[in-house]
Amino acid sequence: METSFKINHSSRKMLLGFLENYTIDQLNTFPEGFSNNLIWNIGHCIVVQQMLVYKLSDLPMMVSDAMVEQYRKGTKPEQPAMQKEVDALKTLLFTTLEKTEADVAQDVFQKYNEFTTGVGFRITNAAEAIAFNNYHEELHLGIMMQIRKFV
Repeated sequence: METSFKINHSSRKMLLGFLENYTIDQLNTFPEGFSNNLIWNIGHCIVVQQMLVYKLSDLPMMVSDAMVEQYRKGTKPEQPAMQKEVDALKTLLFTTLEKTEADVAQDVFQKYNEFTTGVGFRITNAAEAIAFNNYHEELHLGIMMQIRKFV
């Protein structure tokens, strides 16, 4: 589990780099051929981690229902993100992981509602969800590395 958390922290540091090194206009830009932008991919990573690990464990998430609706699979930005949202995402990048690590250490993940991902991977417990989340975030990081060439 320690390795999964190290990988996730590394990924989140890269996501933070986008928030810190790109302007709000660049974060909101939709390059031709892409269905989302940099900021959406970051919000999506945060929301999916919370849904995979907490919601499917029937535990409270650190993100609001409104945020889930904004960044869940199949959505796209309806309006540009403002600086306040960027700042909130910066905070959530790491507070969500710190809480997950603490909750794993306290063994709070007792129940899990099995789930089959869009790529056909069956997740049966929170530890598998944490590991799969790394794969998911790296996919989105790859998309973001493509988007950044056009913003």
